[in-house]
Amino acid sequence: MATIFTKIANGEIPSYKVAESKDFYAFLDINPLAEGHTLVIPRNTEADYIFDLDDETYAGLTAFAAKVAKAIRKAIPCKRVGVAVLGMEVPHTHIHLVPLQSEGDLNFANEKKQLTPEQFAAIASKISAAFEN
Repeated sequence: MATIFTKIANGEIPSYKVAESKDFYAFLDINPLAEGHTLVIPRNTEADYIFDLDDETYAGLTAFAAKVAKAIRKAIPCKRVGVAVLGMEVPHTHIHLVPLQSEGDLNFANEKKQLTPEQFAAIASKISAAFEN
């Protein structure tokens, strides 16, 4: 059975897409720590644990995430884009990219931002426009 992230990448479940390639997909987290909080996933594997990925997929995912992080930094005012790989909530490898003003912003116990569909769409559009393939 496909994971929720596979269904999102395949367009079966709507998402706020930020960037995509044939191998990877980036979309806004619907329970964000900050505006612009993005998830980056591999399309061609549902491996649960990032270190179970083959070397080529791991390297590609990391490189794609770096491009997405650069787009986030251009589109969303922040000091850095933090990176976290937790993967406990969805059994599909994913990288969290979170715009940061301070280190405390990357605490997953923090209250999540409440955004409207219009705000999500505008943020995704800004990041997508800044993404360079």
